[in-house]
Amino acid sequence: MSTRRWWDVVVAGALTVLAVMAIEGSGGGTAARIGALLSLTAVGVAYLGWGRRAIADATDQPEAAPSVADTGFRVVAIVACGVATAFDPSMATLQTLVFPFLWVLARTFRGAVLLNIALATVTGVGLWISGGRTADAAVQAAAIEGISLAFALAMGTWISRIVEAGAAQRRLVEKLTAAQEELAALHRDAGSSAERERLAREIHDTIAQSLTSLVMLTQRTRSELAIVAGDTSAVADSLDLIEATGRDALTEARALVASMSPVRAADGDLAHTVTRLTERFERETGIQVTVDLTGLDPAGTAPGGDRPPLDRALEVVLLRCGQEGLANVRKHSGAATARVAIDRTPHEVTLTVTDNGQGLGAYRPESENGFGLAGMRDRVSLVGGRLEVTNAANGSGTVLRVTLPLSVSASVSGGRG
Repeated sequence: MSTRRWWDVVVAGALTVLAVMAIEGSGGGTAARIGALLSLTAVGVAYLGWGRRAIADATDQPEAAPSVADTGFRVVAIVACGVATAFDPSMATLQTLVFPFLWVLARTFRGAVLLNIALATVTGVGLWISGGRTADAAVQAAAIEGISLAFALAMGTWISRIVEAGAAQRRLVEKLTAAQEELAALHRDAGSSAERERLAREIHDTIAQSLTSLVMLTQRTRSELAIVAGDTSAVADSLDLIEATGRDALTEARALVASMSPVRAADGDLAHTVTRLTERFERETGIQVTVDLTGLDPAGTAPGGDRPPLDRALEVVLLRCGQEGLANVRKHSGAATARVAIDRTPHEVTLTVTDNGQGLGAYRPESENGFGLAGMRDRVSLVGGRLEVTNAANGSGTVLRVTLPLSVSASVSGGRG
């Protein structure tokens, strides 16, 4: 049964019992019965019109300001309790229903205490009126309401502490769950990276070595063929083709190894990692790379002159996209120079990889069927970014641009390895 249904049962039962008490009571006469019943009716109508909605608001939005329904019900309940008690002192029992309501509907502990004091005061006035408005009635009302208020505050404080402890425990469980999810994502990312590294080693130690041996055997065969008498031009042409094919395959294998080998961001920040990546790329390809990482400079345009560090998820995406962009330069561009730049605005960070090669030509990125740009596009979309691949404005070369929003949860970092 839901919380609101429990309150429905409690309110209906309490008001029914109090109505029977008002009808059976004989001390105040007909007018007292009618006044008490009308007061109880006002509480019941206010509960149906406002109270049920106020309970839902307090449960679903505990941090929100009190609504009209919330305020209206509390005012009616407090006033009706005092009025009913003024007609019939036994109606002071209505406090046992209203006190818990005030604790449930109050948004703060201080607010609950003030509301309890207001209820005790109004009910005490009602007891004083129904008791004859004498000094003895005032003392008796003060004593009764003092005890009622003390008990209400003690019970309310105890229950509030239990609720706060439960809320703290729920928050702790949520944090632990989030930490477990993040740890699982990191494990997946680490496993994917380890598998990529293993495959890179396997390709380097098997296919690449075999292709190197093939090129060397072709060169040796050509040397041996040079001492053979007769026309060997046809065989020489075949050897040239074999060597060229072997060298192309070796270049592709080395490019694949370079793109799959991890550049460990944990060894330093992203700026140092990208710098090492480009330096290794230059050594392996002979393509001169210019690096501009002003977007990673912590001194920026933010107030105070400092920019917060990039989210780990964004750093992983930028690094992997930079690797793939340079791999495309190596495999397709025929360029002599390239440039890697990372820029940052208050809302976005942008990675740009450009080269002075042959450009896209008839190729269109949207027709990509391989794993390079398609995988990069998937990775970028996971963090809400966008990928653009176009010809350079000067007509010479290609521009790859990755733009990522800065408001990204770290949990997405485990989406791809």
